[in-house]
Amino acid sequence: MYSKIFAAVALSVAIAAPVMAIEKPLAVSQRIAGPDGGWDYSSVDAGSNRLFVARSNGVMTVDLTTGRVVPQLVTATRTHAAFAIAGTRLGAVTSTASGGVLIFDATTGAVLADIKTGPKPDAAVYDVNRKTLYVMDNANGTVTMVDPKAAKVIATITVGGALEFAALDGRGHLFVNVEDKHQLAMIDLGRRTVARRTDLAGCEEPSGLAYTSQGILIAACGNGVAKAIEAKSGKLLADVTIGARPDAVLYDAQRNRAYVPSGGDGTLTIIDTSAGARAIGQLVTQRGARNGAVDPATGNVYLPAVRYTEGEAGKPKPLPGSFEILVVTPMGRPPIAK
Repeated sequence: MYSKIFAAVALSVAIAAPVMAIEKPLAVSQRIAGPDGGWDYSSVDAGSNRLFVARSNGVMTVDLTTGRVVPQLVTATRTHAAFAIAGTRLGAVTSTASGGVLIFDATTGAVLADIKTGPKPDAAVYDVNRKTLYVMDNANGTVTMVDPKAAKVIATITVGGALEFAALDGRGHLFVNVEDKHQLAMIDLGRRTVARRTDLAGCEEPSGLAYTSQGILIAACGNGVAKAIEAKSGKLLADVTIGARPDAVLYDAQRNRAYVPSGGDGTLTIIDTSAGARAIGQLVTQRGARNGAVDPATGNVYLPAVRYTEGEAGKPKPLPGSFEILVVTPMGRPPIAK
């Protein structure tokens, strides 16, 4: 996914501006500096109150109370999904270089196991009910089921296509975006097979995906739209206008909100999920801020980004020393302590 951002980003940097269309306007209240390098998915661990960020050289963490950054908790290469495994002392990070998922000690960062899943492991999600990790492969179109405690593969489900992000409904189904086929696949986890495929008409390169408490799936598309889909039927319910080149849908169940960060135009679209999916505002963030995480405790949104300068042949080039985490909060809320 790192390549998407360099092709999408323009040279100018957007200036943060508040959204005035919602009850509690949001603003970029703080920027937390980190080391140079690429990044991919982020996650918030409620147990340790830390942000985990997949970086090109491993896993970076941020203490969400103090703002303290650990640049390289885990040493790995070309990582994509990084998170703490709920209910355990473990963490997981997918790595294209290793061809699988690394299980690590979430406190020390020590790698405990390297489990092979496929040539291009990308997104991964953890099922608390089944205590199973699901790893999506963007090259061979498989979903690998992993027991993280036993550090072994349970089964492999063939979906086909370039798999992107996935979401669980807590009722025995895993939903995954198939980027190159413009589809949403529903997997029956009990039978370990694809139960349904939904064609996402008008959706180019679906990437980010979230499942809401109301049983609605929100899929972010690369052409400036998000699709709202009824999970139980696969029915397309609505189109939501978003920014260009998104890479995630961040869901906050506590506040019935979903956020779609778009790196192409540097915007964060705010969606009301209390009854379906309805855009209620848009915040200008920073070009290149295409994914991130939301803290369910505070509602704060964290968006990794860098600033760019002109490189060879007019192509954007990351400005050295500019990597940072944008902290989006309701206006007036104090920033993280330093």
